[in-house]
Amino acid sequence: MVGAVRTWLRRAIATCVAVLAVPANAAVPNVTPLANAFSRQGLPVEYLDVYSTAMGRNVRVQYQPASAAPAPPGGQKAVYLLDGMRARDDYNGWDIETQAFEWFFDSGVATVMPVGGQSSFYSDWYSPSSFNNQPYTYKWETFLTSELPAWLAANKQVSPAGNGVVGVSMSGGAALILSAYHPAQFRYAASLSGFLNPSAVFMQQAIRVAMLDAGGFNVDNMWGAPWDSAWKRNDPIQQVSRIVANGTRLWIYCAPGGTTPLDVGADPNQALPANSLESMALKSNLDFQTAYREAGGRNGTFEFPPAGNHAWPYWGAQLQALKPDLIATLNG
Repeated sequence: MVGAVRTWLRRAIATCVAVLAVPANAAVPNVTPLANAFSRQGLPVEYLDVYSTAMGRNVRVQYQPASAAPAPPGGQKAVYLLDGMRARDDYNGWDIETQAFEWFFDSGVATVMPVGGQSSFYSDWYSPSSFNNQPYTYKWETFLTSELPAWLAANKQVSPAGNGVVGVSMSGGAALILSAYHPAQFRYAASLSGFLNPSAVFMQQAIRVAMLDAGGFNVDNMWGAPWDSAWKRNDPIQQVSRIVANGTRLWIYCAPGGTTPLDVGADPNQALPANSLESMALKSNLDFQTAYREAGGRNGTFEFPPAGNHAWPYWGAQLQALKPDLIATLNG
């Protein structure tokens, strides 16, 4: 019996690693008008280099103002769009794969897209990754919640409070965690196909191997050994009571796998991994919903459609779906 369980666990981890390793920008090339790489020319998108003292380097940030009108007293509200596991160092995946800047153009909400952070989980790490000779320590939480908002407030009249954050896949749980510990900054948080139980034994092992594949990063430098408290500190299910107490407005999306019209034209070689990855994420999302409601949560929208996979067209469609709710919440 023990041998059978071990065999199952090895196979399950291997499957998980295979799907976690799918390049985000290869999963759905030119799929539908919902995700046609890059917004149109002429939008007021700026490329900012914001120095991070915590990381000792400049961080590229793509930015679009809320509108052409002067910022209101207190500054304009913003939505922070976080990237996936294989975040690139030139552009944010939301810009590469969707028309997010177009959707939020002149919407009354500024758009903030941090660039980079591959395998980072947008977290503050203990030390630089020892496997790939990383020259600095990831300090993404510090950057996103202290350094960047201070810079945007001083230079772009963006309010440091009352904003929204949206994450996909790797960053879905990160968006919820940022709202859990920084409720004044993020009153709205959305997780799209996120993995909301990173401290579970199975997920710890899957994350470890996936990070090795996506850039050669060592998970021990991120949250330490599997028993380190940082794992639960960054686990949305473990922190659900904190999120409920904050009163954060949530939007949680995940599908069970399976194709829909959004998959027309997708690479067939990516279909199985994308479906497997989405179906694997679903359980943690359902468990989060249960924990949220048991903790008294009543301010969340949970979208669990009958089909859909782990791909940018779905996340783009969800961003458009949640946009009115986000704007109403931030400007309410």
